[in-house]
Amino acid sequence: MPHNAKDKHRAITRLRRIKGQAEALERAVEAGSDCAPILQQLAAMRGAVHGLMADLLDGHMRETMARQPAPSQADIDEMLSLLRSYLK
Repeated sequence: MPHNAKDKHRAITRLRRIKGQAEALERAVEAGSDCAPILQQLAAMRGAVHGLMADLLDGHMRETMARQPAPSQADIDEMLSLLRSYLK
Protein backbone atom coordinates (compact mmCIF):
# COMPACT_ATOMS: atom_id res chain seq x y z
CA MET A 1 0.00 0.00 0.00
CA PRO A 2 1.49 3.35 -0.99
CA HIS A 3 1.89 5.58 2.05
CA ASN A 4 2.70 8.96 0.56
CA ALA A 5 0.24 11.05 -1.44
CA LYS A 6 2.24 11.00 -4.68
CA ASP A 7 2.57 7.20 -4.77
CA LYS A 8 -1.07 6.72 -3.76
CA HIS A 9 -2.21 9.06 -6.55
CA ARG A 10 -0.05 7.20 -9.07
CA ALA A 11 -1.47 3.83 -7.96
CA ILE A 12 -5.05 5.08 -8.17
CA THR A 13 -4.41 6.53 -11.63
CA ARG A 14 -3.06 3.18 -12.80
CA LEU A 15 -6.00 1.32 -11.26
CA ARG A 16 -8.46 3.62 -13.05
CA ARG A 17 -6.64 3.04 -16.33
CA ILE A 18 -6.82 -0.72 -15.79
CA LYS A 19 -10.52 -0.41 -14.92
CA GLY A 20 -11.12 1.53 -18.14
CA GLN A 21 -9.25 -1.10 -20.13
CA ALA A 22 -11.34 -3.86 -18.54
CA GLU A 23 -14.58 -2.02 -19.30
CA ALA A 24 -13.52 -1.47 -22.92
CA LEU A 25 -12.58 -5.13 -23.18
CA GLU A 26 -15.98 -6.18 -21.83
CA ARG A 27 -17.74 -3.98 -24.39
CA ALA A 28 -15.61 -5.42 -27.19
CA VAL A 29 -16.42 -8.99 -26.17
CA GLU A 30 -20.13 -8.19 -25.85
CA ALA A 31 -20.06 -6.59 -29.32
CA GLY A 32 -18.42 -9.68 -30.81
CA SER A 33 -15.23 -7.89 -31.87
CA ASP A 34 -12.42 -9.73 -33.62
CA CYS A 35 -9.98 -11.66 -31.46
CA ALA A 36 -6.82 -9.76 -32.48
CA PRO A 37 -7.81 -6.39 -30.95
CA ILE A 38 -9.17 -8.14 -27.85
CA LEU A 39 -5.89 -10.00 -27.39
CA GLN A 40 -3.97 -6.76 -27.88
CA GLN A 41 -6.11 -5.08 -25.21
CA LEU A 42 -5.56 -8.02 -22.86
CA ALA A 43 -1.81 -7.71 -23.35
CA ALA A 44 -2.02 -3.99 -22.56
CA MET A 45 -4.00 -4.74 -19.39
CA ARG A 46 -1.50 -7.38 -18.35
CA GLY A 47 1.32 -4.87 -18.78
CA ALA A 48 -0.55 -2.27 -16.74
CA VAL A 49 -1.22 -4.76 -13.93
CA HIS A 50 2.39 -5.95 -13.91
CA GLY A 51 3.62 -2.35 -13.79
CA LEU A 52 1.35 -1.58 -10.84
CA MET A 53 2.45 -4.74 -9.05
CA ALA A 54 6.11 -3.87 -9.59
CA ASP A 55 5.62 -0.35 -8.20
CA LEU A 56 3.73 -1.58 -5.14
CA LEU A 57 6.23 -4.35 -4.51
CA ASP A 58 9.11 -1.88 -4.82
CA GLY A 59 7.53 0.49 -2.31
CA HIS A 60 6.68 -2.31 0.10
CA MET A 61 10.20 -3.70 0.00
CA ARG A 62 11.75 -0.28 0.55
CA GLU A 63 9.45 0.48 3.49
CA THR A 64 9.94 -2.93 5.10
CA MET A 65 13.70 -2.93 4.74
CA ALA A 66 14.06 0.68 5.92
CA ARG A 67 12.19 0.01 9.18
CA GLN A 68 15.04 -1.78 10.85
CA PRO A 69 18.79 -2.22 10.60
CA ALA A 70 18.48 -5.85 9.51
CA PRO A 71 15.35 -7.55 8.17
CA SER A 72 13.92 -10.36 10.28
CA GLN A 73 13.44 -13.85 8.89
CA ALA A 74 9.68 -13.16 8.79
CA ASP A 75 10.32 -10.05 6.65
CA ILE A 76 12.53 -12.04 4.31
CA ASP A 77 9.95 -14.83 4.05
CA GLU A 78 7.21 -12.30 3.30
CA MET A 79 9.31 -10.68 0.56
CA LEU A 80 10.08 -14.04 -1.01
CA SER A 81 6.40 -14.98 -0.94
CA LEU A 82 5.45 -11.69 -2.60
CA LEU A 83 8.14 -12.14 -5.23
CA ARG A 84 6.97 -15.68 -5.97
CA SER A 85 3.38 -14.54 -6.42
CA TYR A 86 4.53 -11.65 -8.63
CA LEU A 87 6.59 -13.93 -10.85
CA LYS A 88 3.75 -16.42 -11.47
